[in-house]
Amino acid sequence: MAKTNPITFIQQVRAEVSKVVWPTRREVLLTTVMVFIMAALTAVFFSLVDILIRSGLQGVLALFG
Repeated sequence: MAKTNPITFIQQVRAEVSKVVWPTRREVLLTTVMVFIMAALTAVFFSLVDILIRSGLQGVLALFG
């Protein structure tokens, strides 16, 4: 592996960073909102599944208890 001059390295890093396409404020906002919506939907889904499993187990235990 060839050693690189620190100045050349910094120039290469700046060249690569300039190629990055940064998201706009609107894109970041929309993505953040979508993440919160999906997290809320996932929480609701697992809460419903938990309620169904709990009531099913209580029903089975009531039959044999």
